[in-house]
Amino acid sequence: VQLQASGGGSVQVGGSLRLSCATSGTIGTFDAVGWYRQAPGKQRAMVARITSEGTTNYVDSVKGRFTISRDTAKNTLYLQMNSLKLEDTAVYYCYAYKIPFSTYWGQGTQVTVSS
Repeated sequence: VQLQASGGGSVQVGGSLRLSCATSGTIGTFDAVGWYRQAPGKQRAMVARITSEGTTNYVDSVKGRFTISRDTAKNTLYLQMNSLKLEDTAVYYCYAYKIPFSTYWGQGTQVTVSS
């Protein structure tokens, strides 16, 4: 399984970006797909995920600003990021998970938010 993330870039505070993650597998067959991010000097942390049933979960800091979605026809995962803040600056990684132990990662895409 391969995941290809794209859509990162530089944006000012308050701006928006949409990340995409194309998967080589059938996205609906994964138990969960989502996004992590890693800021400089920090550990990788979960941002958002969507389960095979369509349930979404977000870290508190992005609730109301970020929206995760998937297009099963295109086998692509998205992360719409609005009202970006300086603290959203990080490398964003998409992942796909299959029970019990299989996790696949995409390469990171850099998001830089500046004032």
